[in-house]
Amino acid sequence: MVINTDINILGGLSEFNLIEVLLKKDQKETVENNNLIQTYTNIKTIKALKRYEVAINHTLLTFKNPNTEVLIRKVIDTEGITPDSLLLLFWNAAVNNELLDCLNKNVYFPALYSGRVTIKKEEAIACLQELKKTEGTLENWSDSTIETTASKYLTLLVKFNLMEGRKKKFILHRNMNDKTMILFIYWLLAVEAKANVLESKWLPYCLMEREIFIQIVLQKKFMKYYNVNYSGDKLKIEPVFSYEEVYDELA
Repeated sequence: MVINTDINILGGLSEFNLIEVLLKKDQKETVENNNLIQTYTNIKTIKALKRYEVAINHTLLTFKNPNTEVLIRKVIDTEGITPDSLLLLFWNAAVNNELLDCLNKNVYFPALYSGRVTIKKEEAIACLQELKKTEGTLENWSDSTIETTASKYLTLLVKFNLMEGRKKKFILHRNMNDKTMILFIYWLLAVEAKANVLESKWLPYCLMEREIFIQIVLQKKFMKYYNVNYSGDKLKIEPVFSYEEVYDELA
């Protein structure tokens, strides 16, 4: 597993609009300009700005393939940072950051899918401590580093609009609207190599039970966006629109 400290850095990022700035090519060249720092008043120095830039580009704005890049760029260019675009960034971050994905699968998803209301920092700490036993990269992490990472992980879920609260974090049980459902399906098809999406390790990121996901996918109102073949244990989906077109079709 490739492990870095991006979770700590992004958990401390107060201005998520910086993501939108970095995504725009014409502004990347000016990222060290003092005017940009003044736009994001909580970022005091060039050094801090560069630290955030590296973490954002590495975890949030690295793309597995051109299709995911087109999809995410289109949504953020049109909407900016919204609850829907944050979901896309959450999905993309999980692909790019193995530690985030591990915490999601061992801490966030078990709580979400069991219908729990809160997640405690101690749960994330326990996950990291267990991971430390098998991952050499974590061997040198002190207890304080692990505690900080656990705390920043939950804060990052708040920033992704998946939880709320300060000291005590409450799970937001989000209902996917039609647009985010289609965006998820197209994202899933872009990152998953397996033809049967029910075998995808990314399926839990739909934020709903597998049976409900299948029921929604098979709804007639979505058939204009993809072709589907379902046989009980196999679900194959083929997109109808290109990744350049699909967002405009959802408008």
